[in-house]
Amino acid sequence: MILLSTITKEPMPANPVTLIDVAKAAGVSPITVSRALNEPHLVKPATLAKVQEAVKLTGYVKNMLAGGLASSRSKLVALVLPTISTQTFADLVQGATDRLTAAGYQLLLGIVGYETWREEILVETILSRRPDGIILTGSLHTDSTRQRLLQIGTPVVEAWDLTPHPIDMAIGFSHEEVGHMCAQHLLKQGYRRFAILTANDPRAGQRTQGFQVAIAKHGASVIASHVVQAPGALPQGRLGAIKLLDEHPELDAIFCSSDTLAHGVLIEAQSRGLRVPQDLAIMGFGDLNFSEYTNPPLSTVKVDGAKIGALSAQALLDRLAGGGDSAPAERVVNTGFELIQRGST
Repeated sequence: MILLSTITKEPMPANPVTLIDVAKAAGVSPITVSRALNEPHLVKPATLAKVQEAVKLTGYVKNMLAGGLASSRSKLVALVLPTISTQTFADLVQGATDRLTAAGYQLLLGIVGYETWREEILVETILSRRPDGIILTGSLHTDSTRQRLLQIGTPVVEAWDLTPHPIDMAIGFSHEEVGHMCAQHLLKQGYRRFAILTANDPRAGQRTQGFQVAIAKHGASVIASHVVQAPGALPQGRLGAIKLLDEHPELDAIFCSSDTLAHGVLIEAQSRGLRVPQDLAIMGFGDLNFSEYTNPPLSTVKVDGAKIGALSAQALLDRLAGGGDSAPAERVVNTGFELIQRGST
């Protein structure tokens, strides 16, 4: 995996080792060296071993740019994320990396935060490196980004979200439906006085909107809400809970945009002597690796980030294998989610 922000230009040696130099050192033809480097499964083990040893002795570095120009492939796939500080996005990266690496591709990772204008700038930089495919997070982009990607024709997957009108392909789940299902769950448990604690990122906003709509349909209401800077850390969760509970002590449920924020709410509730879930229900999102080990364990929504990453990578690989122009059977793939009820609701 290549992190875009860390790529630097290194000075090239005055006389770089060539493929011909490797061939001479190994005692084989340049064609054999090329085959050993690009299609090792087609080369006899003894010959492959000689070539590999010659590469080590000469210090030869394969010129991916030259190979890419010859084959019209860079063997790079770009993945644009808002952050890698959360487990869910880290899982997505791992899933995509595993699938791409197995197919001989490298992942070019770009981090843009939650502002679409940052994504626009980075996408232009990424396109200058001629990636074979691009995976974007979500379906909200500037008009310029969308138009640029439509013009360039590079295969694109919008991951982690669903949209009826993708740039190319979309693989993810409905955040509005997540909010809707969480609301139904809390209503079914008998809670009626709700607050929302959310980070200010667009997908969290979609979950919040789905939650509010579902609550209103059942004649209940959201009494209060508090927004924190994305992605939302545990201290922000506790500070948000302090504000909400100080101003609205009658609350009986808090819907959080992440398990991290929910964990902060849980700590504050316990510091006040509130019983969870009898006095206050707490609902998270993400099913992070600590969520089932809090006391009580957090109710949450599980999303398979690794699966989304792997499916996104495979969709690009399938498109590339088909020559780049053949559309996949499904342009929009709903990976779904799972509401997990634990002790906090």
